[in-house]
Parts: sequence; C-alpha cells; structure tokens
Amino acid sequence: MQKNLIVIVGPTAIGKTALAIKIATKYKTEIISADSRQFFKEMSIGTAKPSNEELSAVKHHFINSHSIHDYFSNGDFEIKALKTIEKLFETHNTVVMVGGSGLYVDALCNGLDILPEIDFNIREKLNLQLQQEGIESIKKQLEMVDPEYFSKVDQNNPQRMIRGLEVFLSTGNKISTYLTNTKKKRSFNILKIALNTERSVLYQQINQRVDMMMKEGLLNEVKNLSAHRNTYALKTVGYSEIFEHLDGNISLETAVENIKQNTRRFAKRQITWFKKDLQTKWFEPTHYDEIIAYLEAKI
Repeated sequence: MQKNLIVIVGPTAIGKTALAIKIATKYKTEIISADSRQFFKEMSIGTAKPSNEELSAVKHHFINSHSIHDYFSNGDFEIKALKTIEKLFETHNTVVMVGGSGLYVDALCNGLDILPEIDFNIREKLNLQLQQEGIESIKKQLEMVDPEYFSKVDQNNPQRMIRGLEVFLSTGNKISTYLTNTKKKRSFNILKIALNTERSVLYQQINQRVDMMMKEGLLNEVKNLSAHRNTYALKTVGYSEIFEHLDGNISLETAVENIKQNTRRFAKRQITWFKKDLQTKWFEPTHYDEIIAYLEAKI
C-alpha cells in the first residue's frame, strides 16, 4: 500500500501543532518535528514547544532530541528523519511531519547533496574562532577560499558559513563543487499543506504568544542559559533580545516588544519561503474539514 507523508508548514503561531495532532490522531500515527529550535532540550519556553499534554497525546520525534552543544544540521536531519519515517512506515501507512523550518522541510522532502566527510577537529576550531573573533572573521575566510558559495550563503548564518569552510579545509575542494541541486526521489507520497490567515490576526496571535512566554518564565529560562549564550542555537529570536536586556542595553519592556517585532518579521519570511513551493496547498487553520477532505482525496 502507498505510504504517505503529510507535511504541515506555515508561519510561527499559526496553529501547526494543534492541526498536526488532530491529523495524527485521525490516522493513528506519529509526528516528526521539523522545527530546528525545538530539537534542543535546554530551550522550551522561547521555542514554543508542544505542551506535555500535547506530547502525550501523540508521540513526537525530534523534540528535545539534542543539546544546544550538539551540531545538528539539515543534512543530519535528512538522514535521521528518513530512518525514523522508514521505521514508522513498517507499522503505519501515514506519517505526519510538522514545522516552520523551511531548510529542514526541504532536506527531508527533496534531499540534499551528498557532501564529503569532514575533519571534526576543524569544525571545533572554527566554532572556537567564531566565539573568540566573531562572525566577521568567518566571513572573510570563507570569501577568500570560496567566493562563489560566499555570494549565495546566508551571511548572517554562521553555521552555514562554517559548513563551507570546513569542507574546504578538510578536502581542499570548494563546497560549491559538490552542490548539484538535484532533487531526490522518495519512496513515499508527500502531501504538503500550509496554514495562513489574515496578517493582522497572525500578528495578534504572535503578540499573545510572546506575552504568554513571558508569563511562563522566558526571562528565567534565558538567564539560566547565559553561560551558553555563544552557542549557535541561542542566537535566535526570543533569546537574543533577552540577552540584550540582561546586558543592560535595553529595558525588559523593549526586549519584549523587540521579540514581537522580530517574530512577526520571521513569520513573514516563513510565508515567503513556503509560497515558493507550488505543490503546497494553503488553508485557513480553522478549516479542518476542508483540510481532511483534501487529504482524503489525495490519499
């Protein structure tokens, strides 16, 4: 029987988790999380992880699966998530994947180029260089050895720049020589649905979520992670702004407003990213019956 992976994407705070649980319950299956921030067990409030109640309702994979000190790339996710899905398909005809991290969703659905093995000592040295010298040092080095990759990579993402450097320093070859952008075929059917709503409604939900995070103890969560603030995982919305406050640069009120603003900007970028995929069907999050009718017709 044809196996199906239902992929649920969309901006933050739109209601992806709630829908994923309803759909997984209907199909008596389990959920793969493709939210790159929810992998980390030390970060809970600021990443809006599913509640304990939600996690107990349906089994989730790749929630609290790694430490902020672990290197877990979209390539690592592709390999491990595929193995998990293949195992689930032994006893289920349908699996649900949910998340707003476009790079990780794409890695699972479309596959990544196979890159050479790298020297982990080099990775550790580059991570130390990032901590001691900052991102500009990494930028200059990458631009010198692989200007083609440097011109395309997100230059605000140190992890991706370090990836380019470590490949060159490990092999002597530019990472750009390994990138073919060839889509891989999967042995299962992929059904992609996305959630979105009126911009004003989404922004209100984002603001309410941030307020709830503060009530739940985001400030203390960030304080307790201060010693690890230079890890890549913590250089993200909801944490960076609180660190700015703890440094005495801005008030707590300003930090909260900055989290709301940066989260709204992030949501806008997510929508833009997912709309590039014309195979994705968009729905209002409240239109559950329409979503199920669409899935039933496809399955």
